[in-house]
Amino acid sequence: MSGGGPISQDWEPVVIRKKAPNAAAKKDEKAVNAARRAGAEIETVKKSTAGTNKAASSSTSLNTRKLDEETENLAHDRVPTELKKAIMQARMDKKLTQAQLAQVINEKPQIIQEYESGKAIPNQQIIGKLERALGVKLRGKK
Repeated sequence: MSGGGPISQDWEPVVIRKKAPNAAAKKDEKAVNAARRAGAEIETVKKSTAGTNKAASSSTSLNTRKLDEETENLAHDRVPTELKKAIMQARMDKKLTQAQLAQVINEKPQIIQEYESGKAIPNQQIIGKLERALGVKLRGKK
């Protein structure tokens, strides 16, 4: 620092202000109470459907009727009988229990149980794991 004069600082005050409250903050209970204490004018408006469930109940009868008229029976695909038997046979040939096979393919024993009982929804990833572990082709036999 060169210069022979005294060091002077020319600081100007910096004022930081909070943002004005947005609409959601204005409706906040604290903000309303603060405004009441300050004597500000507060306007309250009663909504016409407040406290009732009219909006939800008006369209339900229409939806209920549509559901009642719906007759299509929807169900998930299940494991076909041929696949069940093929998995069981291949597992028996390898002398594996359901739990051991599940451990080999890194799945829960319940999954193998569901596939062999026909309750599972076929998953191509799991069928692929079973094919590799058992060394048999399970897909594409149709």
